Amino acid sequence: MAEPAAPSSRDGLLSRRVAWDVLEAVAAGAYADVALDRALRRRSLAAIDRGFVTELSYGAIRWRQWLDGWLDRLGKVPARKQPPRLRWLLHIGLYQLLQMQRVPASAAVNTTVELAKQGKLARLAPVVNGLLRSALRAHEAGEQLTLPKEPAAALAQQHSLPLWLSRELLGWCGQDKAESVARAFNQVPPLDLRVNRLRSSSDLVAALLADHGIATTPISGCPEGLQVLEPAGDLRQWPGFNEGYWCVQDRAAQWVAPLLDPRPGQRVLDACAAPGGKATHLAELMGDVGEVWAVDRSPGRLQRVAANAARLGCGSIQALAADASLLGQERPEWNGRFDRILIDAPCSGLGTLARHPDARWRVTQQKVAELLKLQIGLLEGLRSLLAPGGCLVYATCTIHPSENTKQIQGWLQSHPELKLHSEQQRWPDPTGGDGFYAAVITAPEAV
Repeated sequence: MAEPAAPSSRDGLLSRRVAWDVLEAVAAGAYADVALDRALRRRSLAAIDRGFVTELSYGAIRWRQWLDGWLDRLGKVPARKQPPRLRWLLHIGLYQLLQMQRVPASAAVNTTVELAKQGKLARLAPVVNGLLRSALRAHEAGEQLTLPKEPAAALAQQHSLPLWLSRELLGWCGQDKAESVARAFNQVPPLDLRVNRLRSSSDLVAALLADHGIATTPISGCPEGLQVLEPAGDLRQWPGFNEGYWCVQDRAAQWVAPLLDPRPGQRVLDACAAPGGKATHLAELMGDVGEVWAVDRSPGRLQRVAANAARLGCGSIQALAADASLLGQERPEWNGRFDRILIDAPCSGLGTLARHPDARWRVTQQKVAELLKLQIGLLEGLRSLLAPGGCLVYATCTIHPSENTKQIQGWLQSHPELKLHSEQQRWPDPTGGDGFYAAVITAPEAV
């Protein structure tokens, strides 16, 4: 995906100030997407400037550890001992100098110094200027950070990962694959669309978008998938959006629903459905004939499911606010009722770090351990709802074996009557596609 252009001259300083606000909000505990949306809503910026803010703020968050490495090398005070407000401002300047090729070096340095003056860091403006100019000289000379000798520490420094994750990654898949996955973590993810087969076709949508100057290409392995080559503007204004011809869905997520092989007339349960991408995909694969129950604990998030279903014309979807792990107890009439069950389980999201830049700094081994209890609770609670001969798919958007293969192997040992039909672990791909895991499990036929 092409790098966004530099901001307009009128709003160049404001754009960088907004990005700085986002970094500070994330450091204080906000989620990056929420902080970005809130910051953009408070300002009136042109589309080119909004794109610049997104790349600058997400990029600086994503490359935090690598940027800290440059601060440690160039500054007199280590990055983690810098005043936080100064540290994030320096990240804003360094990211432009070292990663954003379209931003003139003079603009990166001068605006960062000016922000220091305006942002109650005036006495430190000479420090900001000196450090950024040192970074520019090092960059122009082709200098690189000196990496630690220990492989995990080197991987963490080079690709801006927490050390615990780089250690685990090397153990899971070895040096070469770990390098590939780490590169994927730091790519700006492509924009993938899923064409709604109920209302359109891939050829029609591709032609409609092309007529409006939006180029696409088919996605291998996704019959209804199109990758947008150079996204621009508000997607809601693109042709076919209001008509429900397509929705946005990463290619990895598009691979999940077909694993259930849903048939027209069946009863299907999507146990963790919001915001509705997989539930609507299931309805489309069924020709919108049958029942798709979209369950989620959050009534607010279920409103998004209903809105997406309405826009895409999926009348077979029924939304229910409930704890899916308790459905067998609270709705005993549902026991043995569903031909297909999808458990898109709450997980660490380690397969989606490219699109969630702050997640790598949030996820810890302790949080993974807590998620394991939620996942097994869903598996145990939903087992009784599966009809004889039915199919259950357990899916996650993580690459952590404890949440995936180990979780399923342990559960199946407790339920020998169930059979593992297939499982697959897809790793994040630098060319596009989040990491995900899916296990297809079948129940015995009725005797």
